[in-house]
Amino acid sequence: MGEIERGLVVLLGIAGDDQLTDADYLADKIADLRIFDDSEGKMNLSVRDVAGALLVVSQFTLYGDVRRGLRPSWIHAAAPENAGPLYEYFVANCRKKVVQVATGSFRSMMQVELVDDGPVTILLDSRKLF
Repeated sequence: MGEIERGLVVLLGIAGDDQLTDADYLADKIADLRIFDDSEGKMNLSVRDVAGALLVVSQFTLYGDVRRGLRPSWIHAAAPENAGPLYEYFVANCRKKVVQVATGSFRSMMQVELVDDGPVTILLDSRKLF
């Protein structure tokens, strides 16, 4: 599957009511998010600025809801027949913005390995709830 060097790992959760506009918002935001250090060590550069790459992995489990009980519910995650095309649309959109975009395999069990430089983990939500 996909592999990158310097860049961002994007774990993409798709909600049942997500639309193309949500994918557009996230692709734009991720491509321009200023989280790489500049020459003074300040987070001021985007993945595009550093000629970095994206590794996009579909991750429906991000919508695991455990507010009730101990077993997660994924009722808010998009069904695979809806999530698949939106995932592919998102990846295609990212490829217009970032030089290298690698992917996981949609609806497959994968082992994702990463070296986190920071660590920096950012949550993005197209609904801007956080």
